[in-house]
Amino acid sequence: MNDVPAEDEQQLIERLRGGEREAFEMFVRRYCNPMYYVARRILRHDDDAREAMQEAFLSAFRKIQQFDARSQFSTWLHRIVVNASLKKLQVRERREKRTIDAFLPTFTDDDHHRIEPRCPILSSEELAQRNELKELLHQKINELPEIYRTVLLLRDIEGLDTEETAQSLQTTTDVVKTRLHRARQALRTLLEPWLSGDQL
Repeated sequence: MNDVPAEDEQQLIERLRGGEREAFEMFVRRYCNPMYYVARRILRHDDDAREAMQEAFLSAFRKIQQFDARSQFSTWLHRIVVNASLKKLQVRERREKRTIDAFLPTFTDDDHHRIEPRCPILSSEELAQRNELKELLHQKINELPEIYRTVLLLRDIEGLDTEETAQSLQTTTDVVKTRLHRARQALRTLLEPWLSGDQL
C-alpha cells in the first residue's frame, strides 16, 4: 500500500509530531489520493468520501504521538480512514432497512435450489482481476444492503482480516463471518446471469 521510502516517511512523521504546518500539507498531498479511494469505495459518494478523508487526516494529525514507529504508517492511516468512513455509514444504515433475502438463492419445498449454481463462490479479489468484470462487480457490490456491502468491502477489497473487520464494525467475528458468507452468496446470485453467459 505504501511506496514512500521508509526514511522519508520517518522524517515526515517526526515533523508532524513537531506540529509543523508544512509537514501536514505534505502529508495530505502524499496520502490524499489513495486514502480518498478507500473512503470512496466504502461511502460511494464523492462529497462523503472527501469529508471522511478530511476528518481522518485531522484525527491522524491529532493522534500522531500515539503512532508506533514499528508499524507501517500507511496501514495505521488506512485504519483511521476506514473508521471515519464507517462512522458516516451509521446514519445511512439506520435509514436503510433493505434485506439481504431478495439476493439469496431460493429453494424448493424439498430444500433444493430452484436454480442450481453454475459457478463456485468467487472472492471479490478474484473477480476484480478479470478486467471485463470490474465495472460489473463494482455495480453489483453497490446493490447489496449496506451492512453486507461494507463487510464485503473491508474483507475482500480492503484486505482486513476477520478480527480487524469486527473491530472496525464494532461487532463479533462470528457476525462478520455470517455477513461475509451471506454477502458472497448474494453477490454470486447477482452475478449469476453474467457468469453463466446469459447476459453476455
